[in-house]
Amino acid sequence: QVQLVESGGGLVPPGGSLQLSCAASGRAGNSGTMAWFRQSPGKEREFVAGIRRNDGATNYAGAVRGRFAISRERSKNTVHLQMNNLKSEDTAVYYCAATSRNWIVSAIPDKAGYDSWGQGPQVTVTS
Repeated sequence: QVQLVESGGGLVPPGGSLQLSCAASGRAGNSGTMAWFRQSPGKEREFVAGIRRNDGATNYAGAVRGRFAISRERSKNTVHLQMNNLKSEDTAVYYCAATSRNWIVSAIPDKAGYDSWGQGPQVTVTS
């Protein structure tokens, strides 16, 4: 199990940009899978984007594809989520998730495959 520390989140206007970051603990290996999920009150936690830490393969939810970009910073065991052209529908608590397993790309969206979770910063998109 890996410890995750998230940063970012906040209030942004529609069309704006925001970046979230998720850093694994210093003792964590540079392998496995990390992803972002989001959840609104009364809604199920849904997949946003994920990345394999070993080779950088990615998977995106259709709702964010083309607007969000997930990236890895291997030297710091950190994953970023760059969110562009934000919409009100993107408002949610965003959770970083991680597992030591290198899931195949098609399995990245399965939240049950993750055993470590961040605290979940709030992202609010409003004018």
